[in-house]
Amino acid sequence: MSSLYARTKQALPYVLIALLAVAAYVLTGGLMQPAAVHALPEYADRTGESCSTCHVNPGGGGPRTLRGLIWSAKGKLDMVPELPGVLLAPGVEDGAELFQFACATCHGPNGEGLFGTVIANSGLAENKIRTAVLRGRLRSGMPAFDGQFTDAQLEALIAYSLGLANGLVEPPPAFYPLPPGELKCSPQADPATCGGN
Repeated sequence: MSSLYARTKQALPYVLIALLAVAAYVLTGGLMQPAAVHALPEYADRTGESCSTCHVNPGGGGPRTLRGLIWSAKGKLDMVPELPGVLLAPGVEDGAELFQFACATCHGPNGEGLFGTVIANSGLAENKIRTAVLRGRLRSGMPAFDGQFTDAQLEALIAYSLGLANGLVEPPPAFYPLPPGELKCSPQADPATCGGN
């Protein structure tokens, strides 16, 4: 019996290694076929839309737009739902603010260009800006914004973008300096506790 025990004891590391190898094979998909995964470019190919149609980030990923949320909730169909009559920034009339809503994610907060074309000091003509905003540029991933602005909003956005393109508009500052905060209080019951004293 001791020889059987000795042989089992010698074989145990090899049995463990074999079991680990089988487990690794199964876990990495050797015996199981993984479910089909749709990468972001595949979704864009399936729907015919750029990634920025469904995501705030033009490269895909990150927070979803309203159309992207609805598309995802409906099971990621082959067509992204249209939202006719839904404004991108209801009530906003300032061109700089509209630019921040619609354009800054791709073109940079100052028009300096991130994923999208550089607008600041580019000399882009008004008709090019208008066409790009309304029709988009599918090849570069820019979505169309036709119907997502009121006429007044569209004109304000184009005027601001044109001003950036011609160097006539100063972009908003990166931050606004604020005065240091002051702690002011009036004694309630115990004056010694006012202001942390």
